[in-house]
Amino acid sequence: MDGAHRTFVIIGGGLAGAKAAQTLREEGFAGRVVIIGDEHEHPYERPPLSKGYLVGKAAKDSVYVHEPSWYLSHRVELHLGRQAVHIDRAEREVRLGDGTRVPYDALLLATGAEPHRLPIPGARGLAGVHHLRRLAHAGHLRAALTDRTRERDPLVVAGAGWIGLEVAAAARELGAPVVVVEPEPTPLHRVLGPELGKVFTGLHREHGVEFRFGRRLADITGRDGQVNGVVTDDGEQIPARAVLAAIGVRPRTALAEAAGLELAEDTGGVVVDAALRTSDPHIYAAGDVAAFPAPGTGRLRVEHWANALNSGPAAARSMLGREVTYDRVPYFFSDQYDAGLEYSGWAPHGSYDRVVFRGDVGKRAFLAFWLSAEGRVLAGLNMNVWDVTGPVQELIRSGRPVDPDALADPATELTAL
Repeated sequence: MDGAHRTFVIIGGGLAGAKAAQTLREEGFAGRVVIIGDEHEHPYERPPLSKGYLVGKAAKDSVYVHEPSWYLSHRVELHLGRQAVHIDRAEREVRLGDGTRVPYDALLLATGAEPHRLPIPGARGLAGVHHLRRLAHAGHLRAALTDRTRERDPLVVAGAGWIGLEVAAAARELGAPVVVVEPEPTPLHRVLGPELGKVFTGLHREHGVEFRFGRRLADITGRDGQVNGVVTDDGEQIPARAVLAAIGVRPRTALAEAAGLELAEDTGGVVVDAALRTSDPHIYAAGDVAAFPAPGTGRLRVEHWANALNSGPAAARSMLGREVTYDRVPYFFSDQYDAGLEYSGWAPHGSYDRVVFRGDVGKRAFLAFWLSAEGRVLAGLNMNVWDVTGPVQELIRSGRPVDPDALADPATELTAL
């Protein structure tokens, strides 16, 4: 594959976009490769923002996908700190905010997602209201967590999803008190259901995190322009050094929508086929913004690191004309205190019939499996048990009913099922 006369443009300077550019060069593409990113930072990975980088254990340079010199040596043009504002499909051009027009033969949308904002008084205009999506966000949040002038006041986290819990764990490691306000009855309720939610409740309470379940934030109060507390919807007033809005993200689809590309009504995001092509054959999508057909579960949009890592290269190969079928099992990992876990599959609350455990849940060394009414494995989680992701994903892919007793028995090899 040469294509020296062709130009491939990537909108989005994150992991998916950087890995797509890397794959284009590895696959022998000799044409022009352009990455347009609205941040001034070189492409970086996001998991450290709520883990090692947030607590100061990972240096800034360690989060970059490639060393900055890589882009020059591989002839990848970086337009950093510049906003793509329009896609002209007829002319096959991307227009930037300064009026620059960048032509393309193939275009990859890797625009990612952006955090939801708290729709309450005080959420805008007060210093100390945080979101965690960008490198700069993590730096500001770490400064708040290590502010010794307000060390008695807690970090208030709105939302007990993955980001909320990981930041809660990081804050406790830094010595900051934490209060988590969550409208559901357990953490991760919609993702994992109450069975696993109870496990995470116990884990965080053991480390001093306070929960307010069944509640929402109603107001954020301040003094001299700085957050000093919150009010919940039942009237409780909680002092706060900072507030983290961890209530989910939405895909960044404005460019795609304005260009007339098909969007997914159910999951949000840009509709793509199994080859990650959009409704325009010259435009592809990968990462958080792509809504792809997933075997057995319908169309999915996955907001996790592994999806960006794998879909970016898959889209690059598709742009090169290779045969591509992107059908990976969704995968996620998390580290909270001394608990490391991996999750594979897709089984939100209400979609499964039962949860089967294997191992010691009390010691947090176990596997959990979400089963359909027919006994098919929809998803699996391993906590502090390693080297099982392959067999777990094969169980999910097989779609065959599994004996729950054998699944729960550690003496039965997963590969035998």
